[in-house]
Amino acid sequence: MPHSGPLLEAPVQLSDLLQRGLHDRPGEPALISMERQLTWVELERATSRLAAHYLALGLKPGDRVASLMPNRIALLAHYIACFKAGLVATPLNYRYTPPEINHALEVSEAAIILAHAERAGDIAASKASSLPLGVVTYGASENGGLSFERMLEEEPLAIALPQPDPNAPAAIFFTSGSTGPAKGVTHTFGSLGWMFASAAASFELTADDVLLPGSSCSHMGGFTFSFSAISAGASVVVARAFDHEELAPLLRAARPTVLSMLPTALLRLIREHDLSRDDFSSLRLCRSGGDKVPAELEKEFIALTGHPVIEGYGMTEIGLAATNPPSGVVKLGSVGPPNPGFMFSIRHDTGQELPHGQEGRLWVKTPTRTSGYWNNPEASADVIQDDWLDTGDVMKADEDGYLWFCGRKKQIIVHDGSNVCPQEVEEALLEHPAVENAGVIGVHDLMHGENVRAYVEIKSGAKRPKARELIQFARERVGYKAPEEIVFLNAMPLNPTGKVDRVTLKKLAAGDHAHQA
Repeated sequence: MPHSGPLLEAPVQLSDLLQRGLHDRPGEPALISMERQLTWVELERATSRLAAHYLALGLKPGDRVASLMPNRIALLAHYIACFKAGLVATPLNYRYTPPEINHALEVSEAAIILAHAERAGDIAASKASSLPLGVVTYGASENGGLSFERMLEEEPLAIALPQPDPNAPAAIFFTSGSTGPAKGVTHTFGSLGWMFASAAASFELTADDVLLPGSSCSHMGGFTFSFSAISAGASVVVARAFDHEELAPLLRAARPTVLSMLPTALLRLIREHDLSRDDFSSLRLCRSGGDKVPAELEKEFIALTGHPVIEGYGMTEIGLAATNPPSGVVKLGSVGPPNPGFMFSIRHDTGQELPHGQEGRLWVKTPTRTSGYWNNPEASADVIQDDWLDTGDVMKADEDGYLWFCGRKKQIIVHDGSNVCPQEVEEALLEHPAVENAGVIGVHDLMHGENVRAYVEIKSGAKRPKARELIQFARERVGYKAPEEIVFLNAMPLNPTGKVDRVTLKKLAAGDHAHQA
């Protein structure tokens, strides 16, 4: 039978996202970074100014506003301004290359893009300048063009801000599928409101909390954690990067009570020799997700801090779906029971509900669910059926309703918290004149979660290129998704349909690991 989390009473109203903080502690910090702080009153005024400036540019409710930004206080202010103006925030992965930027802009039909000045070269190489309202630049030293900083500080003309419909789109997040180009996951004002309410309840957040989301706020995880905290009146610490040089001073200065990080980044952090238990003494909760939390990480984190790493599960289409409860039973290795507002069903491929302990595909029913993929009804119909969403992930549930992750149906590689589509890397390698065939898989790595390994078959009679040449060749086409290693094969294993047999490649990789061990 389906497993249900606690009921949710009401969603967060995105247009009143700052209400709790403004009421409880208006002059205290809402957003904190190593560069600056904004109080709740300052954040309210700045985001209202920015929302009015956006509308004064000619943007209308429902228009898509893309962003290519690293983690900054400005990025969260931008999102809040979009909520207030009824615009559709469309974050792009900050590591996107120009072709990927173009794809996202074309799919979303964005009207304008906010971009950091350090990405000026890639913006110039993309189609951003041809957008109807062009580019807003953050961090530019020159005075030309649209400046984000000026819009954030200057008083605009008096413009009434709209009250968005809960069913209207509020955000589009791009995510790699198992096949084909990235799709735009669409969330409404309503689904995001339910998402923030559920995450706040799951983390038991209050106005006394200080949350440090140690992941990019252009991804669903960092985005959801930040706004769930803001909705509860808690302060958010914005890390500009996720390395020791940035995070150690923030831990000591901001004293976060809740830390949420990707496993690989968290493992690197705690292995820095100058961190002590006192640096983590303010924490009441550390949560990790985005990939499997290694047993080594759990052991080392408990030894250093005295806290377990609470594991959870989520995806762009539904937000944070499961978490080991902070005040309840924590089962190490499990992603926890359903969060408030979620219902889970473990099903066989035939659709049959499976009993406790049996592995099957996870289906989810929740008001946080995406309304579909932007302008792609066929893809939406593939995963949404009768209000249930097929996650494509294989899980099993124990007798207490805790979920245990068993694998990915979609074969996505998770490297340093970013999703890598194997087919995209394979296509890049196949552009090389010497490559006959290519198969790409993820290989478990303690530091990175999974490394991208490419198996390559060379054309008959062609000179075999060096592995580093092929890696660079792929990097020029797919950027950070390029493989870390190349393995040359005399013949590529194929399945009965003639496609690359990744199951066999996985077995080859497992054999290599066993041999090395």
